[in-house]
Amino acid sequence: MSLLFKPIQFGALQLSNRIVIAPMCQYSANAQGELSYWHEQQWASYALSGAGMCIVEATAVQPEGRISHADLGLWDDMQRAQLKALLVKLKTISPMPFGIQLAHAGRKASTRKPWEGGGQLAPEHAQGWQTVSASPTPFHPQDHAPHALTAAEIETLIADFAESAKRAADAGFQLIELHAAHGYLLHQFLSPLCNQRRDEYGGAFENRIRLTLEVFQAMKNAVPEDFPIGVRISATDWIDAEDSWDIHSSVGLSKALEQLGAAYIHVSSGGLHPQQKIDLHAGYQVPFAGAVKQAVDIPVIAVGLITEAMQAEGILQYEQADAVGIARAMLYDPRWPWHAAAELGEAVQIAPQYLRCQPHGQKSLFSAF
Repeated sequence: MSLLFKPIQFGALQLSNRIVIAPMCQYSANAQGELSYWHEQQWASYALSGAGMCIVEATAVQPEGRISHADLGLWDDMQRAQLKALLVKLKTISPMPFGIQLAHAGRKASTRKPWEGGGQLAPEHAQGWQTVSASPTPFHPQDHAPHALTAAEIETLIADFAESAKRAADAGFQLIELHAAHGYLLHQFLSPLCNQRRDEYGGAFENRIRLTLEVFQAMKNAVPEDFPIGVRISATDWIDAEDSWDIHSSVGLSKALEQLGAAYIHVSSGGLHPQQKIDLHAGYQVPFAGAVKQAVDIPVIAVGLITEAMQAEGILQYEQADAVGIARAMLYDPRWPWHAAAELGEAVQIAPQYLRCQPHGQKSLFSAF
């Protein structure tokens, strides 16, 4: 058996294979952060893809934590009820587990949709609001300065992450991923490029990782004991400076998260600074995942321009990661796992309605749920 199609455990949750659909914002929620029909059809496509698990898009724990006004939220019970109803529908067509990524965008919030040009909207704009961060420094110089969170506001933020985690478990998600990557709020506290605080949440490494650890612990306390929570991190800021977040910092954070009971570490990179210089090529982030994997005993997910079956298999065979995250490649080809199984000579479970489309000469490719 190829490693890509071997089962894997994330805490108490077992996946049938090691293909994880990584979170991808759809910018398709209504103004209240609620689901639209787009999410129904998109998640159903994920459910029928043959992947081991889907982690749905960054979902805000506070209204001001959305990247755009069209982001999903999980700060109230109406959102929870709608998510639960959709997950019940999905279980009628596929047993594939769904997880959710909980997030706060911090200073990178209050933006237009990408296909509307992106860019931050001012607080006085009808679809904008005042952003927050570790310190009052904007992402772009022309952006409106964020409000630096006070100690009391940090306590509220931690409590809101915990409440959203409880709602996620109640809604029927089988896993939660904490978003501490891509220049969003927790990453803003982690990196000295953004965090200029002089209190217990700034300065030394131990202080800058404090908020991420406290949020993680609060979420763990809010869900059932064996409920898996993983963390997505940016391994590096891609800035050549002493005072930046780098792979050594990420290894230290990963070790601390492992001690608190993290189910896995999902290794991405970048997003914090507009002057980042990313060495972009196939599998460009995989070495970072490999470095984290050498330092921890929990599973590590690699992500970033992983587009080919043999490439994904090689990452696992060479022990650079324990699972692979497929994102844009899955949007481009919603049956990516089917084609990967065919190339690697493996079988994939699918809905019985699709059995008749099995390619000629590959009569052992499909089996029904």
